[in-house]
Amino acid sequence: MDVIDGSQLQIADAVYAFRLDGKGGVTPIGPQDSITSQQPCWLHLDYAHPASLQWLSETPLLPDSVRDALAGDSTRPRVARQGDGTMITLRGINFNVNSRPDQLVTFRVFITDKMIVSTRHRKVYSIDEVVNELQNGVGPTHCGNWLVEISDALTDHASEFIEDLHDKIIDLEDALLDQQIPERGQLALIRKQLIVLRRYMAPQRDVFSRLASDRLAWMSDDDRRRMQDIADRLGRGLDDLDGSIARTAILADEITSVLADAMNRRTYTMSLLAMVFLPATFLTGLFGVNLGGIPGGDKPFGFTLFCLLLVALGAGVAWWLKRRRWL
Repeated sequence: MDVIDGSQLQIADAVYAFRLDGKGGVTPIGPQDSITSQQPCWLHLDYAHPASLQWLSETPLLPDSVRDALAGDSTRPRVARQGDGTMITLRGINFNVNSRPDQLVTFRVFITDKMIVSTRHRKVYSIDEVVNELQNGVGPTHCGNWLVEISDALTDHASEFIEDLHDKIIDLEDALLDQQIPERGQLALIRKQLIVLRRYMAPQRDVFSRLASDRLAWMSDDDRRRMQDIADRLGRGLDDLDGSIARTAILADEITSVLADAMNRRTYTMSLLAMVFLPATFLTGLFGVNLGGIPGGDKPFGFTLFCLLLVALGAGVAWWLKRRRWL
């Protein structure tokens, strides 16, 4: 199909429906517009919206093999050739309210030289950055350039999140040097975020590398070069993730060691206290049998002398422990 009729792209509840003007800007898609490779269209849909879901399931512009993927069935980053187009699934950092960044959002796109159809359910802030550039007239000019800009924004946000996690690990390490134990669950959350990010960013790096190496007709040599740069940048982020995961393992071991040392010190102190009071406990037990013949029982100052004897005995034991360097 050399030209796509704009009447086939009218979706009432589309998140965005633009036609790239080839100069870095966008215009709305009118029913009378003709979509070509020089001015491709971009439909960004929420597959949970009724009209968008109906369009995805009924439009003849999409191959049957990509309908389910665009409707939310695909989650892991991957790329697959589908006829004249390419089906791509990517993940991005979640900046939505009441959500953790590691609860990654999924972004799916089917792209040809004339048409871009992307879907999501949760908002993807990286897409909004590209939309702002397009609305300001400094955005992508064609489909390949659009994909590079989206991938670049997704990677920027992932890199920022990795740096944020790295800074948190440094703060934990500095606090641990001062014998400050992190709050319960803090280190576990950081490790979880690192592992989740590592799980999805590794295949996403492979997606970018494949897009850079495949000779897709709608990507120029400059687009492929930039895509490879993005893949390399994400690869460096993955190296940082691996290093951070190893550092959290060391942190966990060190925290366990600090807690064990603190417990040993407390146990040691309690043992020394028990040793100090052990002779006194023996004597008080002996003199508390309530039988006749207790020494000093008939003396008016017997109890006072006995207390002074206990104090002297405790002091003597403490002096002996100090001399033996146990205290």
